[in-house]
Amino acid sequence: MSTRETSSAEEPFIDGIDDLVAPMIRGEKPEADWRIGTEHEKFVYKRDDFRAPSYGEEGGIRDILMSLTEFGWEPVEEGGNVIAMRGADGTVSLEPAGQLELSGAPLENLHQTCAETGRHLDQVKQVGEACGVSYLGLGMWPDKTRAELPVMPKGRYGIMMRHMPRVGDLGLDMMLRTCTIQVNLDYSSEADMVRKFRVGLALQPLATALFANSPFTEGKPNGYLSYRSHIWSDTDPHRTGMLPFVFEDGFGYERWAEYMLDVPMYFVFRDGRYIDAAGLSFRDFLEGKLSVLPGERPTASDWWDHLSTAFPEVRLKSFLEMRGADGGPWSRICALPALWVGLLYDQGALDAAWDIVKDWSMEERERLRSEVPKLALDTGLPGGKGTMQDLGREVLKIAHGGLAARARLNSSGDNETGFLETLDEIVATGKVPAQRLLDAYEGEWGGDISRVYKYSF
Repeated sequence: MSTRETSSAEEPFIDGIDDLVAPMIRGEKPEADWRIGTEHEKFVYKRDDFRAPSYGEEGGIRDILMSLTEFGWEPVEEGGNVIAMRGADGTVSLEPAGQLELSGAPLENLHQTCAETGRHLDQVKQVGEACGVSYLGLGMWPDKTRAELPVMPKGRYGIMMRHMPRVGDLGLDMMLRTCTIQVNLDYSSEADMVRKFRVGLALQPLATALFANSPFTEGKPNGYLSYRSHIWSDTDPHRTGMLPFVFEDGFGYERWAEYMLDVPMYFVFRDGRYIDAAGLSFRDFLEGKLSVLPGERPTASDWWDHLSTAFPEVRLKSFLEMRGADGGPWSRICALPALWVGLLYDQGALDAAWDIVKDWSMEERERLRSEVPKLALDTGLPGGKGTMQDLGREVLKIAHGGLAARARLNSSGDNETGFLETLDEIVATGKVPAQRLLDAYEGEWGGDISRVYKYSF
């Protein structure tokens, strides 16, 4: 989630639809300037007893962040607390229960993306040696209750935690107990954004299936392969889901802005603090009628903040965010951007992917979204045309072609297709990461969930 540092009384107010769509228009870039921004989260645990460390304890989350100064990272503070680190590789920030996230820099190719990931993991592992911690790449805490987890000192998280139980049963689990991998991608025009949004949204269930990696809750199998994905179905219906309007005629920047105006607010940032506006209307804010800031109207930064508070499977700001995957190890952190870059950054691949999904009804898309968290690659496709495993074969073939066509080579002359190998293996075997974990739990682990910690980074 984004980290806000300042607010300014000098900033111009939002003054109509042109200002609301301005961030999306500013995101348009020629193909030569398209970049790849990869985000990935990981759980932090103490090696001696597997507990999640608190913010302020010795060797805890604050110490982990500050230790990154050794590698040139600089602290970002909120209310006197260090809540992020900023550097050449982007931002290292905190999710609500201390999950550590790298929001990577915008990079030109997947070789750079994977090298950035490797640098980050090497740095935090070195810090972990000093702080007595390690990191777990899963989609959900496999053994922790909500009560066992700390809460980080970020103002927006307190507001969200108070609001979540009002609108769903699993929102606190989303905040405290999950990790994800995401990739942020560019578009050249409104029409290009629309095509990429539609393909990305329709194929998110496939990404969820391929990366499914959250089969345990509080030490036992939970009946799902991606429980993290299931959690989003009962978090907040006003700001999640598959967004039927994206597939309707006329979808574009203005329609997205209208959707965002109807997403209830969380907060307003003023003078270094977050003001609780949970459940209030941004439309009222535009008219100076926000009850917590009577007479004030929103600035461009307020709108940008608000754009970060919707959590559908694909999200638009000044780029598109692909949001369907569970957290996982290094190879899958590299594989997620490879999948989407292969599909969306080559026109032939994008057109081929759209041909696969364009005739699916909204009911069929919703069914895939609801069944995949349990069934993963065994989910049946629309029209009885095979399973998600069959779709995976077809889509990965397209992604390979898209990456080959990009012809972005490393110093050894290799293109980017190698980053898809871990997904090729998953599709070939039909067994997603969660199923391998369950096999181990029922077999060699003998039901001992603590054995999962051997899967540390």
